[in-house]
Amino acid sequence: MTRDVARSGCPINLAVEAFGDRWSLLVLRDVMFGNRRQFRELLAGSEEGIASNILSDRLKRLVHAGLLTRAETRPGQRGAYSLTEPAIQLVPVLAALGAWGTRHRATTPRLRVRAEVLADGGPELWEDFMDELRQIHLGEPPRVTGRPSVIGRLADAYAGATAE
Repeated sequence: MTRDVARSGCPINLAVEAFGDRWSLLVLRDVMFGNRRQFRELLAGSEEGIASNILSDRLKRLVHAGLLTRAETRPGQRGAYSLTEPAIQLVPVLAALGAWGTRHRATTPRLRVRAEVLADGGPELWEDFMDELRQIHLGEPPRVTGRPSVIGRLADAYAGATAE
């Protein structure tokens, strides 16, 4: 699973050890931005084609690292994964990675549109998005009301890009 002893006490090393491999970041992306919360949804919705054994391993690692929780289920019920507060606080990191990717890599309009919305909205939009994620994953009440839904804005932008 994951190492119990960190390679060093460097904050960057510790972050990379918690979520730094590509599959872990993509699983977090899919839970965060795609609201995919069950194993089958994550497997079927993987744009990059993650293998089931890799997905299973990364989910276990992310739970062990405290970035996801898995709801206890009864036999025959599918377990649902939820983001934890530390994972929700990765929104600015993922927004920055997406912005970097749109500037420096050849992306497709359909897959870059959400990164553009986040980059254009900046820290205020990220905070609103984190607030919405806290409502969904942690059951917290809204911090601010009356603002347009960030999840709705991201979904509308994606739908518009796929319609083109």
